[in-house]
Amino acid sequence: MVLKSRWTSRVLLVDERDRLLLLCGRDPRRPGARWWFTVGGGVEDGEDYLQAATREVWEETALSLAVGRLSRVVWTRQAVFSVDGQEFDQYEEYRLARISPDEASVMKIDTEEARHGYRWWSIEELATTLETVRPKNLASLLADVLTTSEVGQVPVHLGHFNEDTDPE
Repeated sequence: MVLKSRWTSRVLLVDERDRLLLLCGRDPRRPGARWWFTVGGGVEDGEDYLQAATREVWEETALSLAVGRLSRVVWTRQAVFSVDGQEFDQYEEYRLARISPDEASVMKIDTEEARHGYRWWSIEELATTLETVRPKNLASLLADVLTTSEVGQVPVHLGHFNEDTDPE
């Protein structure tokens, strides 16, 4: 397999009850392989990370989110993984965006990215689930982000992971 480099912008889309929207992914070449991940995706040619984030939110939820609604980068992460026979080396930037109940009610999550499902998760549910959730330790990471002031904060680098071989 050829390792493909990929740069992504991910969004921690949080509702008024501090629940996080996650999409469900599956690998057609590995029956039973399933994981939950944040909204977001690849940075396309000519885009910066903020533009990619708002485009991905639109594509995955039909929610038009202004760039100014995105927080600073709260986390970065490097992950190697394979899906459908392709191996990726992916750099990820994560930003927080809070949405209102009205915005949540008009979202349309019926895109290709969410074809295996989506769900709003509380921190408690994230902390106790046996499901695979990426990034790892999302419950404690999210709790920290939701309670920390953004002023003067430097993004936390979560590390380098091989999702195919590192233990959950």
